[in-house]
Amino acid sequence: MPELPEVETVMRGLQPHLEGVKIRQVIQRRPNLRFPFPDDFVDRIEGRTVEHLRRRAKFILMTLDDGTVILSHLGMSGRMLIHEDAAPPPGAHDHVDFVTETGTTIRYCDPRRFGLFDLTSEAAQNDHRMLRKLGPEPLSNEFNADALSAALKNRRSPIKAALLDQKTVAGLGNIYICEALYRANVSPRRSAHTIPGKRAERLTIAIRDVLSEAIASGGSSLRDYVQASGELGYFQHQWAVYGREGDPCPKPGCGGQVQRITQSGRSTFFCASHQR
Repeated sequence: MPELPEVETVMRGLQPHLEGVKIRQVIQRRPNLRFPFPDDFVDRIEGRTVEHLRRRAKFILMTLDDGTVILSHLGMSGRMLIHEDAAPPPGAHDHVDFVTETGTTIRYCDPRRFGLFDLTSEAAQNDHRMLRKLGPEPLSNEFNADALSAALKNRRSPIKAALLDQKTVAGLGNIYICEALYRANVSPRRSAHTIPGKRAERLTIAIRDVLSEAIASGGSSLRDYVQASGELGYFQHQWAVYGREGDPCPKPGCGGQVQRITQSGRSTFFCASHQR
């Protein structure tokens, strides 16, 4: 599933093609994805101008000139692809086209149909059922060691599970949690309530750094992920532990080995020699 850096990369790729541009036509090819489309989805979007795009957690929010907000999620395999010239004929998994006044087509393709589109308003967006319980953005000023410490102080679950909980911090996923815990020298098995303090300081820095570097690199090139431009990301070449079970720990002088365990139904990669 695309994580925060991938969604941020897609959102940034869409901005120059959509912000300040009128959506001339919307082509909706099926009634539902993970959830049904709003009944008036097409009518409320066609003819409207996009004022701005932003990301919240793993959602892309597109604000229109009448205050309507298109909320979208890429799901496990969703792609937003840009066709500046004539768009090719749609395939079986091409579910929505947004055709702009400039002739550009933004096409949403989703083989597994786990993505979603919904409509809300600018005034009500933060109370939307998908957004209202989200924690702070990890790259915002609201996310710091004090905020993380407060969120974890009474949590008895492993820190990996606590960070996967979107109420703790918004947008974190399996890959970047593994990488951040490695950088912060924190074991994914450590109880979350033991993190507040110095460990929280190291962890917030590590989370910010790994996400920022991944965004700068274009996200992680997972099997089903492509940027809005159609190009694959390449941050996977910088992964220290994720997907590297059995490899020597890359930390100089460690001498340990990357291990894989299962937590919350997902693979966790770490080095037990220095992650405590």
